[in-house]
Amino acid sequence: MTLTEKIDYSNMGLMVLAAIAAFLLPFEVFLFSYAVLGPLHYLTEIGWLHKKGFYTTGKNDFVWLVVLGLLITLGFFKFDVWLESISTNLIFIGFLSALIMMAIKDNALKIAAILAVVISTFFFRGSGFYEVFFAIFLPTIIHVFLFTGLFMLYGALKSRSIPGVLSVVLLSLCALSFFWIPANYSPLANQQYLMESYGSFAELNRQLINLFGLGNLSPFTAETSTENLNTIFMAQPGFMVMRFVAFAYTYHYLNWFSKTSVIQWHKVPKPTLYFVLAIWALSVALYMYSYEVGLKWLFLLSFLHVLLEFPLNYRSIVGIFQELKALASGGMKSAKS
Repeated sequence: MTLTEKIDYSNMGLMVLAAIAAFLLPFEVFLFSYAVLGPLHYLTEIGWLHKKGFYTTGKNDFVWLVVLGLLITLGFFKFDVWLESISTNLIFIGFLSALIMMAIKDNALKIAAILAVVISTFFFRGSGFYEVFFAIFLPTIIHVFLFTGLFMLYGALKSRSIPGVLSVVLLSLCALSFFWIPANYSPLANQQYLMESYGSFAELNRQLINLFGLGNLSPFTAETSTENLNTIFMAQPGFMVMRFVAFAYTYHYLNWFSKTSVIQWHKVPKPTLYFVLAIWALSVALYMYSYEVGLKWLFLLSFLHVLLEFPLNYRSIVGIFQELKALASGGMKSAKS
């Protein structure tokens, strides 16, 4: 059995464990994973992406994504009303800029294409789908579930690993199981603490409940807040969605750490490793002190790792098509990436 196959089988085991944990204690598992596994994932992945040149064609292309991340963070903290109002546009610009920086080498053409993307945002004003997709789904569930699955599929096809392909199938089955198997949920933690700590993610759950046809919750207002929160935190549709969200985030982090021997993100100078561990320990401590404080402390880092990963996401998609083309033509060797 090859190292890749061993990792694929261990990943399937971690997947099942994450699914069981999410099924039993969805809110608690999410809050734990996001506070403990999340910060270490952000720190180590950004460092690893830096070593890989962020999968862009230009050495300093990533600086543009960092600038966008800073502007989005300022908008999140309401530093400027205008920045807050264009946060969705900034995410959209970052998403398409990553594609441009991954595919185009000529700097002049690259800048022109990014300017065209910026101008195009004026045509999407008032679009509900645009707002929901880019502001809510893309940096959350698409990032942790869909892109993780695509990254796994690319790796499986590239290594010609049958267990790797099976792990992608298992990922889908685990996600579907939360909607196939309805069950009640008894919180282990204090209900009020769960609601307060998870509060900033409640809009994601509301949108997913509506998307999956499990309800028809209206936008949060003073009049609808109670009904929405009751559905999200105390009703079957909310439990189903929360199990999916908890599983997606938890496995997203576990998948990253399980591939340490292959990705080798840990091979950095000791001072760098100690610095990363110190920031991680401080972050976990802040989450323990106040979940709200922890979320604010790590907002830039968490959002930045999403933006900086976009070029890799595109590279994975391109790689999947290359590998499928090679398989269709009967090629035994993986396509070059």
